[in-house]
Amino acid sequence: MKRITLITGHYGSGKTEFSVNRVIELKKIYDKTAILDMDIANPYFRSRERQKVLEDMGILVDFNSFGYDITEDLPAISASMRAPLENKEYVTIVDAGGNNSGAMILNQFKKYFMTEECEQLCVINANRPETDNLQGALKHIASIHAETGIGIDGLINNTHMLKDTKPEDIIKGYKLCSQIAEQLKIPVVFNVCHESLVESLKEAIKSQNISDMTIYPIKLYMRPTWLDR
Repeated sequence: MKRITLITGHYGSGKTEFSVNRVIELKKIYDKTAILDMDIANPYFRSRERQKVLEDMGILVDFNSFGYDITEDLPAISASMRAPLENKEYVTIVDAGGNNSGAMILNQFKKYFMTEECEQLCVINANRPETDNLQGALKHIASIHAETGIGIDGLINNTHMLKDTKPEDIIKGYKLCSQIAEQLKIPVVFNVCHESLVESLKEAIKSQNISDMTIYPIKLYMRPTWLDR
């Protein structure tokens, strides 16, 4: 892994949930960790919504210029975000906006993202329209690259159906991501799975004789209770 990791992906891909889980895991290893919420396009599921939880863990959280409680949706990115990008003591996760429009904000910080210290991982949900097939996913990735000029270094398979997710969904996503990875000559870095499904996913992987699919267990920090109703 690199010191700075950009997490991009379409709306509904689960990139924010992954970003929050990832920075929490990194905090167990590294003293100084940060998550930068650069998603100013999507009003739902933003990592800054878990600011207190993350800060209580000792994780630096940064987002817009005004603070959490006022004008939080204005497209204004705080200059203080540059601090963990410049400070080599910080391991930083950047939760970027979905699709090419959301990724535009990355251009303001491009000098930090075009270095050997940075990698960009794209989250794919094979159950989401527009990225549920090879051509659609490739088009989505190409649009992000066209907007930013920043290459995709790896894929995150985060195929889910919220609380109705089954092991078969995750394996479906793994197979699609493998096709994308072959086309782009990049690896599938993570196969995300809610911790409650890990054992059943292992059994499904074994039954299908899949040898190279590694599981990345996560908790749910972002999903509000109304989605369970």
